Amino acid sequence: MPTFWQLQAFPKPFINDCSTSFPRRLSMEATSSKSNSAKMASRGAWCSPAMPWPRTPTSSSSITRGPSGSQTLAIRLMCVTGEFDPGTCEDVTGEQEHESADLTKENPHDIVERELCKAKEEEKDILWLELEELDIDDEVLCSLELTSKFPNLVGLDLWGNKVETMEAVIQTVSGLSKLRALWLNENPVSKSYGDALRNTLLECLPQLEIYNSQFTANFSAWALGFCAGIYGAEKPFGTQQGTHILKDVKELDLSNRSIHNLSDKVFNPLEFPLLTSLNLRGNSLSQNSEYNLLELLRCFVNLRSLEIDIPGPLGSSAVRIVESLPGLSDLNGVSVFKILEEEKDVVDAKLQPRLPEWCNGEPVADRILRAMWLYLMTYRLADEEKLDETPVWYVMDELGSALRHSDIPNFKIAPFLFMPDGKLTSAISYSLLWPINDTHKGEECLRDYLPGIGEEKQRSARLTTWFHTPKDYFIEVYKKHCCKCHSTTFNHLNFGNPCTQSIHPNDGRPLRVYTDNEQVEEFLHRPEFVFTDDAKIADIIWTHVQVDEETKKVFGLNDHQYVSQFPFEACIVMKHHLAQTIQQAYGDPEWFQPTYNLETQLSEVIGDYHVRDKEGRNNLWILKPWNMARTIDTTITGYLPAIIRLMETGPKICQKYIENPALFRGRKFDLRYIVLVRSMQPLEILLWDIFWVRLANNQYTLKESSLLEYETHFTVMNYRGQLNHTNSEEFVLEFEQEHHVRWIDIHERVRAMIRAVFEAAAAVHPEMHSPTARAMYGVDVMLDNDFQPKILEVTYCPDCTRACKYDAKAVVGNGEMVKGIDFFNHVFGCLFLNESAHASPV
Repeated sequence: MPTFWQLQAFPKPFINDCSTSFPRRLSMEATSSKSNSAKMASRGAWCSPAMPWPRTPTSSSSITRGPSGSQTLAIRLMCVTGEFDPGTCEDVTGEQEHESADLTKENPHDIVERELCKAKEEEKDILWLELEELDIDDEVLCSLELTSKFPNLVGLDLWGNKVETMEAVIQTVSGLSKLRALWLNENPVSKSYGDALRNTLLECLPQLEIYNSQFTANFSAWALGFCAGIYGAEKPFGTQQGTHILKDVKELDLSNRSIHNLSDKVFNPLEFPLLTSLNLRGNSLSQNSEYNLLELLRCFVNLRSLEIDIPGPLGSSAVRIVESLPGLSDLNGVSVFKILEEEKDVVDAKLQPRLPEWCNGEPVADRILRAMWLYLMTYRLADEEKLDETPVWYVMDELGSALRHSDIPNFKIAPFLFMPDGKLTSAISYSLLWPINDTHKGEECLRDYLPGIGEEKQRSARLTTWFHTPKDYFIEVYKKHCCKCHSTTFNHLNFGNPCTQSIHPNDGRPLRVYTDNEQVEEFLHRPEFVFTDDAKIADIIWTHVQVDEETKKVFGLNDHQYVSQFPFEACIVMKHHLAQTIQQAYGDPEWFQPTYNLETQLSEVIGDYHVRDKEGRNNLWILKPWNMARTIDTTITGYLPAIIRLMETGPKICQKYIENPALFRGRKFDLRYIVLVRSMQPLEILLWDIFWVRLANNQYTLKESSLLEYETHFTVMNYRGQLNHTNSEEFVLEFEQEHHVRWIDIHERVRAMIRAVFEAAAAVHPEMHSPTARAMYGVDVMLDNDFQPKILEVTYCPDCTRACKYDAKAVVGNGEMVKGIDFFNHVFGCLFLNESAHASPV
């Protein structure tokens, strides 16, 4: 079943300036608004002619051109800095905040002395000491002499200081035998020593129950009482030790405590007889079986509300959990009735909103480029002449952007273009806002961020842009995908021997060719072929247009005519189908990057992203439209919300970016091969002896700012940028010298990979075979830094401009010089006359 998390409207509706409250909210100030009332227009400050958002939303050029209205509004709207000066906004890094904060920090020695005086006056021991964010380093920590001054400490809070060495920590706490809670969060020592520090502390502090906000294996009723609010700085211990101190607890939040074993000796109905609400999110509970946990929870007869990870310790089905715990009224904030009615596997009604994140000192422009995905909206101006028009991205003004999300919205919003003279160049853009439900004064104005998108279009997964959705669910989906891929085995078919013959008529007449390809018309000049304008009498149809049964009927074509395409060739020439074909045949071959169809596999993408993020691996991805060439609407990003939002501009694949490609002169490159297919069954393909190098113009780098530079990360310069033609023979010689490799070895790996791709197509889609089909495909290949080939894409009717324009010497095959003017003479001879000049069987 699909995922499901219901998002409720937020309480206390009002609109606040982001300097005091975030996220912003919009409330109704009029007495009331009926759902049939007039629409309200909010001028889209970002989509107006004066301040448009970049048409490519990953461009920083309009943001970084100095102080501007767009940058000023972005900072105020997206709250990407706590300190704002419109005149110097690009230099804001937060230093002033730190300076002012430093002036208010107390001296830790003064705090210690004050606590000692307090203990003396009250004639009792100090049991709890809080020394948070005081810039305490190793030297200062040791000089405080906490062990001798506070020997009976139960809780010590050193959160957010500058302690670096394990020795300083051990020297400070080793004598605190009664210490039960210690916080060293956000100290360098915690990051540097990790588990080693934790294990050492547990050895010298036998009663330690809470370390860095997480439970240790020693946790007892005291740790549970701390989470219940019974124990803490004001009350380190109870006055009734040994009795049922937890008997009045009704709500218990144990979320994110790293609990591995929820022992019934500590956590049981005798200790918590009145417990009605329990939060166990973020705990693995790996030492408890699913059965034992359910048995334990059943014993809490008053338990009505449970929060727990799904999938997680109680399994992966919300329905099964509520059926096993019949006393529950809600699970993860969703009513049991709704769960059972809709039979949802994963439920959650309390997703936390995703807020802008950045690092200290990060430029404001970079902050905006990430934060903007929470606010961006888009539309596409489509007409008959510009079917691939780049989408328009825009951000509403402060009023429109304050509208928050709800699954039950009371307002709707849509872009509106006003063209005073009827021309697009004069258009003024607005956002129209209107109520769809009755709304009263003081109520928050809410809209649906995904209008018209249900679970069939992956609604729950797409909400990850704006909310922290359950990571474990997506990781589980990803792992199932991996298991499926790894279990795939390819059975090589017995394709038999090649059997195609020349189709040249025995009477010697030329073959009639009908084509709409200008290069074929210009460069095919062999006497065996003659052009005709009448498709009905042609022997060969060489066209860009898809020739299916409907096309044949319209143009009067017959089944005996040869066509320059194979049926169902979409299984390799459309990017999402190519991925599906390869994965069905081979699972996850090393020559194909992890690839997902965003229209159906967004959950798998999110899971893969989270796994890589958790393991500290590279998380750069490239998004490509299913069926567009020339890198149109193609984006490189390492930001998950961007990946999800870019789905809105059309169907795409999401493919792991090759972050470590082989380089040539320090620049990225790919290779275009030409593959000639005579037959799919038996498989008969030939590889053109010449390949073409496509080279980026800039030096390769993975700096985040470079991801926006087309001429650094893309190699197709035929349509934008400066095209620098590189002769393949010269390339091979220089590449071998630069990397100390043999090109022939690389070439053999490329041949094997190309063969594997077409074998997969023939095996998975036997319907591709047609005895009257002959086709030419372009295959784009990239090498990684181990010189292993990676398939990028397969294109039909490839652009052969360079093949026809440049003479080239083959670096494989017989090594002969191939004249560009004869390219299509040889291609047609190979496909239709059974020749093999300058093409090698694969």
